[in-house]
Amino acid sequence: MSNRKLGKVYAGAFIVAGAIGLAGCEGASDRAVSYAEDVQPILAEHCLECHRPGAEGYAKSGFGVESYAATMKGTNFGPVVIGGDSIGSTLVVLIEGRAHSSIQMPHGQQRMPEEQIETVKRWVDQGAMDN
Repeated sequence: MSNRKLGKVYAGAFIVAGAIGLAGCEGASDRAVSYAEDVQPILAEHCLECHRPGAEGYAKSGFGVESYAATMKGTNFGPVVIGGDSIGSTLVVLIEGRAHSSIQMPHGQQRMPEEQIETVKRWVDQGAMDN
């Protein structure tokens, strides 16, 4: 076999091997994030205490996280989740601490674990669907 043909064979083999390797790399960041299974428990753990009807955060902002509909409704000032845009979604800005430290959420508590923040961001970037 000529060097040219041999090179093409090797190139083809590397392409196939690479494609197989990449297919096996699909991980948690590639799967669809479920509001009910993934996001709602995070919001319940870190936000529900203050952001439910009758609680202080709800009274100040009108923002509740007791349901998907309440989360998507947003605050008295507008939506906090923009499906497909975690960078521009106020919810993500606040939980990442990109806003002023006086309004970082959860307010007066430790920052959410990075893994949970990433889950919320992936959900928003995937369209913030009720699934």
